[in-house]
Amino acid sequence: MSSTKKNWPKLPLGIRLLIAGHSMSVDAFSRYDGNAVNRRLMNLFDPKASPSRKPDNGVVSSDIVVDTTRKLWFRLYGNTTTAGKMSIPIIVYFHGGGFAYMAANSMNYDDLCKRLAREIPAVVVSVNYRLSPEHRYPSQYEDGFDVLKFIDNPDFEGFSAFGNTDTSSKKAFFIAGDSAGGNLAHHVALKACQHQFSLLKLHGVIALQPFFGGEERTESELKLVGAPLISVKRTDWMWKAFLPHGYNRDHHVVNVFGPNSVDISDLPFPPTLVFIGGFDPLQDWQRKYVEGLNKSGKHVYKIEYPNAFHGFYAFPQLPDTSLLMAEIKNFVLKQLDQ
Repeated sequence: MSSTKKNWPKLPLGIRLLIAGHSMSVDAFSRYDGNAVNRRLMNLFDPKASPSRKPDNGVVSSDIVVDTTRKLWFRLYGNTTTAGKMSIPIIVYFHGGGFAYMAANSMNYDDLCKRLAREIPAVVVSVNYRLSPEHRYPSQYEDGFDVLKFIDNPDFEGFSAFGNTDTSSKKAFFIAGDSAGGNLAHHVALKACQHQFSLLKLHGVIALQPFFGGEERTESELKLVGAPLISVKRTDWMWKAFLPHGYNRDHHVVNVFGPNSVDISDLPFPPTLVFIGGFDPLQDWQRKYVEGLNKSGKHVYKIEYPNAFHGFYAFPQLPDTSLLMAEIKNFVLKQLDQ
């Protein structure tokens, strides 16, 4: 039986209008066959933020180009209060948007990354990867890993202004992301945990309501019809636009512990923090992810917010967003102490 709106948590009018506008634009400007997105019109509903060299509550940011041919770049956020400290964690962040929407400089993600830099505190690398359907799998994963290699280069000096002055040991970093970015975080971490970095050491993965799926319909997908932001129709379109032609949702990058999955039991995959919302239709897939990590012998920590919808963390005024930030900070500090 599907849920009804009267069962959903009450949201402020401003949040409801923003959700409605985003949902309308995604549906209206995406071609039904998964082959095109009207970027010009979509950008009208995705306001962008400029980098800030002047501190915004202690955080400054700048854009750094990795590859002009791919238009691959990242926004670097630093906390001015950490200057001179020996070791500050690095968070490499992948934005959400179903692999097809949003950007590192989208206003919501600019605000979120500033908050991470401020409250953890951390140096945040927010990756602007290529989008589908113009660029299908594995473009996004390649972009993510290439950014890791870029910041691992001794010639990159972007971290020194915000701490990390200790050159005697490797810099601790975490791979994080929300929704499709959570999927990216998992797969980029899979590659990173098998790579020998010169200057970096991977300490953990942080997945905010990660976007996984499969051919079957889960109970939460069938029950939470009409939930904010996410619907089966939209997620089916996103997977169709992301995957190479001819593949279905049981592809191993979608259904990571499904029938075509890759065994990660022998890989040094790092501890993982997973956030799940009670009003997110993707929650059953996220629980399958947690279960799969457990069965593979990996350390995984699950945090559930019963009244949270998909993407709640984009709204700082919601109480669960502050709780999430505190959990991320606790996880980062715990892994640094290991």
